Amino acid sequence: MDISVKLLKFKFHILTAIAFSLMIFSLIYLAPRFLDVVAYFWPLLVSTVLFLVAVVLFNRTSPPASKAPGEKAVEGLLDFIAPLPEEVQFAEESSKSEKIAFITTCDTLEFGSHLQWSLLQKWGVS
Repeated sequence: MDISVKLLKFKFHILTAIAFSLMIFSLIYLAPRFLDVVAYFWPLLVSTVLFLVAVVLFNRTSPPASKAPGEKAVEGLLDFIAPLPEEVQFAEESSKSEKIAFITTCDTLEFGSHLQWSLLQKWGVS
């Protein structure tokens, strides 16, 4: 009687151990063999190894860059954002002509003279 009381105390542990053992046994018995898996996926494994070898070879044989690859792009962006003073003056003149062309387009689309007059005042075009 004393042993059955102690066994009932650990019944969940025993059931868990039995279930785990059955699961491991079924995985070993029902799972495909390792060589079968390798035989099925060998093209994928070979192509992955070849790609990694090519990456390592290109990394070792390519010369180091003297400048960072994005440095030229940054210089071009800085020139666009903060141009030279001559370019700023030219840009103001060209934008004024673009505004006049826009107003002319508005006139041809018959938006009305009141809109045209307010745009002229807003942009300072006489």
